[in-house]
Amino acid sequence: MSAPEMTENATRTLKDRLLENDRLLRETGSYAGVEKLALRDEDPLKYESLHIKLRSMVVSAREMARRISASPGVREVGESVVALYTPEGDAIALSTGIMVHVHTASRFIKWMIQNDYEDSPKIRPGDIFANNDAFIGTVQAPDVIDVIPIFHDDELIGWVAAVCHELEVGGITPGGDVALSQERFTEGLMVCAEKVGENDELRRDYLIRLERNLRMPIYWVLDEKAKVAACLEVREQLKELIEELGVAYYKRATREFIEEGRRAQLARVRQLTIPGRYRGHTFFGHITEGKQGVLPLGNKNWLYAIPLELEISPGGKLHLDFDGTNSWGYHSMNCTPAGMDGGLFVTLTQHMNFDGKVNDGAWLATDMNLPPGTWTNPQVETAATATSWALLLPAFGCFQRLLGRGFLGRGYKEEVFVGQVNSPMIEMGGQSQYGSMFGIALFECAAAGSGALAIKDGLDTAYVGWNPESDMGNMEIWEQDMPMVYLGRTISANSGGYGRYRGGTGFESLWVVNRTPQLIIATSEHSSRVFDNAGMCGGYPAPTVQLHYAAHDADIAGLAAERAPLPHSLGTDPYETDVEKLIAGEPNVVEGPYLAEPLRDGDVFAHSYNGGGGYGDPLERDPDSVARDVASGYVTARSAEAVYGVVVEVGAHSCAVLPEQTAARRQRIRDERTAHAVPVRDWIAQQRQRVVDQDFAVEVREMYRDSMTMSPRFAEEMRDFWSLPADFEFAPRPGR
Repeated sequence: MSAPEMTENATRTLKDRLLENDRLLRETGSYAGVEKLALRDEDPLKYESLHIKLRSMVVSAREMARRISASPGVREVGESVVALYTPEGDAIALSTGIMVHVHTASRFIKWMIQNDYEDSPKIRPGDIFANNDAFIGTVQAPDVIDVIPIFHDDELIGWVAAVCHELEVGGITPGGDVALSQERFTEGLMVCAEKVGENDELRRDYLIRLERNLRMPIYWVLDEKAKVAACLEVREQLKELIEELGVAYYKRATREFIEEGRRAQLARVRQLTIPGRYRGHTFFGHITEGKQGVLPLGNKNWLYAIPLELEISPGGKLHLDFDGTNSWGYHSMNCTPAGMDGGLFVTLTQHMNFDGKVNDGAWLATDMNLPPGTWTNPQVETAATATSWALLLPAFGCFQRLLGRGFLGRGYKEEVFVGQVNSPMIEMGGQSQYGSMFGIALFECAAAGSGALAIKDGLDTAYVGWNPESDMGNMEIWEQDMPMVYLGRTISANSGGYGRYRGGTGFESLWVVNRTPQLIIATSEHSSRVFDNAGMCGGYPAPTVQLHYAAHDADIAGLAAERAPLPHSLGTDPYETDVEKLIAGEPNVVEGPYLAEPLRDGDVFAHSYNGGGGYGDPLERDPDSVARDVASGYVTARSAEAVYGVVVEVGAHSCAVLPEQTAARRQRIRDERTAHAVPVRDWIAQQRQRVVDQDFAVEVREMYRDSMTMSPRFAEEMRDFWSLPADFEFAPRPGR
């Protein structure tokens, strides 16, 4: 773009410029019509130096905000990000942190432009805008985005955004991911693309609204101030940099950065994958039937089918198609297109865009089909999205495995990753140990197990898909903010999927309720009775059945005074937990989300987090690695023998492989596999009769019926694969 064109562009409205950029992309195939990276070619050192400076600005601003934030979710776990955008709302550079928000903040800015914010409420220097409405541009209500416009000589030349994940949003249940929200109106405090500040100061009326509508407003209020400080820091540094470089150079260079990002994304896909069509499928089971607080329309168990087709073009474009997925529902797990963008970007930035040049160019090199009316795109703005990650994570875990097939086909075995997993979250509220009302999302869930890689084991208790910098936070910090004291945090044996390389392990936490007459607990994002993320190439999925143990009047203080054994974990006995063995009384055992009665001082509560899927045949795992896992408590000796075929001798301080017994056991397993194997054609014939008879659990029938109703293509393929009549349909759920 020439200097005269730059001047003319500055006089147009933002909406006109946004429409012009879209037109140029359609006509030229390049972002904003940038067909030549002229500045990069003329002086690559100056060009690269500018990008490094911009990225350094947002990274340092984010670190500054982390250190002044009050929230342990930001300070301990790192649930924040700072980013720089063009005037039209396209991402230029992002800090480290929750890379989910490359395009969610972009959607927020573009929404304001499309809705004529230039005219009213107007966009002026010093203004501060905020949003946590997923239908405008974020993933879920706790993801609160602040944006500040950047002006140069009365011209708006960009935006800076900051995002923090809030731990309390004032919803129907305490915490941030409001598990029991079944429609928008129960999700909590909504800030819908509002002007919340002027003259670089947050408005007092906005702060009053926060103070009067949140259980624990200190986190949100002080996080707002930290975000504003970060944005102002970037804005002032950018102004100084523009004075040095000139505004024309900055405008042209930032557009080149995005166009370069688009080309780089296409080039990486061409380099790392094989063009073609990749298909995968995953599921999510949600156990809510008969539970407290569930409205009549949601009072059932939900089973979600998530089919995914990935098409990789010869030119490197990725097309994700969710055709056949299920419809939205009266629960908190729906998603919006902005949320789906978030899931896509946080996946791409971990697999392809990890060189620091993360911007909206990658979004321009991908696209998704999100069928209207499905959980990916409800198109009903009263739908709840409070726990959208419940379905997002398995969906993009499937995407990771499809990418892994492409990497494997091209020969980049070291890039193959089995995928992210759901990590159930615990949230709580009621009366704190200090006597005041409180609410908090316990974000130790940000350190679950990862899927395995094709060359090594997954990460143990150190990974979640939504945050590449996972950290569970210190126990002592969480104890300051919740009326519970840890009895222990322990790696869960057998929680990583078995395989030649096992999935990363999950962990469990056990607490005693402390100094409160009422503690309300609501957990979310559990996949029960189905595997929400599979293994690869013979690897097992990780277990996903989540059981909570709530023991009333456990008398931990009395047991401690008597120096009696205390439970510090659930233990490794599959038939009786340590909670049941060591505490008097019968604990309440709850599968899936815990929506049971409140707890009080002296009660004990246990919550578990997920591990990842495995890669490769478990019988190919190195026996010494299995022995080390047994010695470390990652795998039980029983599972080592049953699944890995490794027989070990466990001593007081050692675990040794018994080679001869191991060889014999592995051969026995192989013989059993052969004896039970049947040709695929015979298996299909057997199962076809089940399909004809609709011999499935009611949730399975409803899942397939819904997919066939939502997608004619899915229905046609279902009937064709099983040789069913053209009018075949699954019967609706009884009472529907």
